[in-house]
This record gives sequence, structure tokens and C-alpha cells, in this order.
Amino acid sequence: MALSLMLSGITKEFCINSGPEHLTVFDGIDFSVAKGQFFSIVGPSGCGKSTLLKIIAGLDHASGGSIILEGEPILERDPRIGLIFQEFALFPWRTAIENIEMGLELQGMSKSMRRIEAMQFISAFGLLGFENHYPHELSGGMKQRVAIARTLITNPEVVLMDEPFGALDSQTRNLLQDFLLNIWKERQDTVLFVTHNVDEAVYLSDRIAVLSPRPSKILHIFDIDLPRPRDRTCLQVNHFRRAIFDLLNT
Repeated sequence: MALSLMLSGITKEFCINSGPEHLTVFDGIDFSVAKGQFFSIVGPSGCGKSTLLKIIAGLDHASGGSIILEGEPILERDPRIGLIFQEFALFPWRTAIENIEMGLELQGMSKSMRRIEAMQFISAFGLLGFENHYPHELSGGMKQRVAIARTLITNPEVVLMDEPFGALDSQTRNLLQDFLLNIWKERQDTVLFVTHNVDEAVYLSDRIAVLSPRPSKILHIFDIDLPRPRDRTCLQVNHFRRAIFDLLNT
């Protein structure tokens, strides 16, 4: 399987109070994500999972190491990488469809063409009838579907997702996990997914990297070789859950 994204020796240090002391966040992060793979990262709070995504997205810089996308080094913000946040990050003054169109607007696509493209996402994402609603008029699940559509409409080669369902109730979260899997299976996007929720990671992922406490390193990468759709309570799923929890609690 062709590689899409590769991280090699990623380190990150922060100055403490602008003084000589440094806080080391990463102690050499190495992993690769195959094209079309659903790859998740779990780890304890404060280990730098979100910082790692920001570095890959070009919103922050590593202190050392390299990131390779499709054989080319990433040195700054790359339009081939899309990022979806936990907090939805929708523009409150734009309707649902106007939020979805945003990336195409920035690319210079005409209003009529981007409206046609956005309406296809509105339909596919179950948002018909709500396209002219503003974010404050949408449920949490709808807001996140708008945020996902806004990223996917530009067809990024890698989709970064930072705790995208963390702010949702458990029922809505489960529904959106299934929704995301259906979209991913149809599009075959390369997904790098950060979550605190081990159950979510096992349910969604092809592979899961487990990070240690800071300074973070990869403790293990699990290959979740289970067919989909997965039973959240089956013995095989519980085997992976226990193994990951045991590693996190060591």
C-alpha cells in the first residue's frame, strides 16, 4: 500500500516563560500513514496530540524532524491537508451552505459552481432543509457535519481530525462515528484522527498509535485487523481496548 504521510524524528520544545528552560513535548515521533488509511492517535492529556496535528497542518513548527506528504517535505501550510477541529470553528455570520463553500471561495471558484458543489454535500450529509440556517440554529451534530463537509469539499489528500466528536453527547457521537465511516469508505480519504476515547479509536481505525506521557514517544502501534461494521462489545474489540488501556496505564 502506497504511503501518504510519513513523520520522522519529530521533536517539539517550548520555552518556559521566555527563559532558558525548555519543555520537551515530543521525544522523536516516527510513524507513517498509508494512502486511504484511517489512523488514530491516543494518549494521556497533555502529551501533545493536538500539537502534533497542528505541526502536520503547518499551524505550528516542529523543533526537529521531517514530515513527508506524497514524497514531498512539508515546510509550511499545505492545501493538500485539511483540518477539522473539535470546536466546529464555523463562521457564525455565514449559513451552513456558505460555511461549506468557504474553501472553494478561497480557491476562486465562481459562486454558481461552488453552490452546486456545496449542495451535493448538503444532500449527502443529511442537511437538506438546513442549508440556510446559521450555526446557532443547528444542533451539535449538524454543526460537525457542516465542519466536515467544509473540509472535504476541497478534496484534501490527508484529513486531520482533532477530537471532532469530543463535545457531543454519546448518542450523537456514535451516530457521527458511523456517518464518518460511511463517508470515509465512499471517498477513501487518508485520515489522521486524534481522540481521548479508546473505544472510539478501536471502532473507527485501521491502526492506532499510543503515545506516552510527555515527553511523548510512541509506545506501540496497533493494527486493528477487524472487519467492518464492528460490534462495539465483541470479544475482539474488547481485546484491543484492554491492550490499549493497559499500555496507557503503565
